[in-house]
Order: sequence, then C-alpha cells, then structure tokens
Amino acid sequence: MAGWYVDDRCVNCDAARQLAPELIGETEGRSRILRPPEDEAEVRRLHAAAFACPTRSIRPESGRPDETLDPFPMALDDGVLLCGHNSPHTAGANSYLLLRPSGTAMMIDTPRWSRELAARYAASGPVTDVLLTHRDHAAHGRRYADHFGARLWIHEGDLDAAPDADQLIRGLAPREIGDGVTAHPLPGHTRGSVLYLADGRYCFTGDSFYWSRATGDLEVAESVTWYSIEELARSLATAAGRLRFEWLLPGHGDRHRLPADEMSRRLHALADRTRQLQPRPIDFTAVRW
Repeated sequence: MAGWYVDDRCVNCDAARQLAPELIGETEGRSRILRPPEDEAEVRRLHAAAFACPTRSIRPESGRPDETLDPFPMALDDGVLLCGHNSPHTAGANSYLLLRPSGTAMMIDTPRWSRELAARYAASGPVTDVLLTHRDHAAHGRRYADHFGARLWIHEGDLDAAPDADQLIRGLAPREIGDGVTAHPLPGHTRGSVLYLADGRYCFTGDSFYWSRATGDLEVAESVTWYSIEELARSLATAAGRLRFEWLLPGHGDRHRLPADEMSRRLHALADRTRQLQPRPIDFTAVRW
C-alpha cells in the first residue's frame, strides 16, 4: 500500500493493530497496511503503531517514522499510561504505567530498554515498583528496577525467570502490595502467572486473558497456554468471584473497558467456557486476536 508498509520481520504480535485497527489488518499470519492514512489523526495512529511494534516493521516508504510523533507513554485514562515501545524480548507484550495518588507510579511488565525511554516513563512520577505478570515478560525488569531504584516483583512459580527479584508473591492467596493494589496469583498460562488489580478499576492480566476483537469478548489464549489449561480454568473460576474492575489491560491481546457489572458477567462466562477446553499443542497461529 502506497505510503506505508509492513516489512518481513513482523511476528504477528497484534500490538500495532490494536492502535490502528482501521489501518492495519492481519493476512496470512502477519500485519499488513489496509489503506493510507487520510488525515492527521490517522497519521498519528500509524505512528503510534510504528513506535509500539517490537520489530519496527511498520514503516513509511519515505524512511523512518517521525520521532516527534512518538506518543508514548500514552494516556489510556487519568490513571494508566501505555508504555509503547514493545520489546522483542517479551514477545512484543504491552506494558503499562499505573499512576498512584501519591504522585508515584508502578510499571507493569516492561517495554524495550533504553535510558531515554526510562527518563520518559519516570517523568510521569517516581517509579516505585516493577510488577511482572509472569516469566515471558521478565526481560528488562531488573534493569528498569535498578534504574528507577524500584522493587522488582514476581511470583515464586516463575522465579527462575527473575531470580534477583526483590519481592516474591507466594502461594495462591491475594496479596496487597501497595495502597489500592493487589496481586492475584493466577496459575495457568504459566505456573507463576499473576494479575494485578488496582483501585477496583484496572486489571493487568498479563497473558491470562484478554479482549479479542475477532470475537468481541474476553478470551484465553488456549493455544499458547504453557503450563495448564485445566489450572487456568480453576484459576479463572476463583478469580471471577473476587475481581471487580472496568479496564482489562493485558500483555497480549487488546485492551477494553466495560462497566464493572458487565465485565464481571463476561469473566464468569469466560471461566465457564475455559472449563470446557482441553490441552492442545502450542500454536501461535491459532490465537484469536
């Protein structure tokens, strides 16, 4: 498509399509440009996609994306920023900054590492904690934590991915880790998967569940469940009775906001659907983005 293109490094992580779904689609397991941008707003959405893409595959034919149009960190609402600059070392996962009433922030999972990016993120408020949702997203955690002087958190089930973590989440019981912030162990995707619930509003799910644009609903990535789909079903059944939130903020898959009652209804339904699933071979191409 004239003006912009997707190069052959694309790994089909969906990060770019989340930011410009009307401009970037999926064909044969990779992103493609659907049409050129028609106005300044669409140019900005394509640049957001370009600066999120972990392989830097979204490119204008004229050369590199315009650095002045890098929007990250980008506000999703008044309490959460999307970090962008997804890392190839976390399979292109999204990461977030959770802003706290004290003026500080917590980082959930990690973007690619650079000092320049770290300075941008710290401008939102001193980062006190780096919260890892699971082993696949642990890359850069120690580096960001050391740079910020922050505590690095992970569950003991995935400790080998961050053996120098400062704080361990143990067992299956929810744990308050900050004012208004609770860690909920959710084994399934990995043994040590955790979601973080903040202020009864935000739910950072890692890769445990996500919003699918294809189905218009909450989904689990059953084809890339590394530990146990049966364990994930049990975890979701427990979580559905505990969690109240409006914002679903996953590592992979799309973000979505719904009224808390509607999100709760859908989470209960997801737990019921997941209970019917059977183990299957790992297949990245089967994820329903």
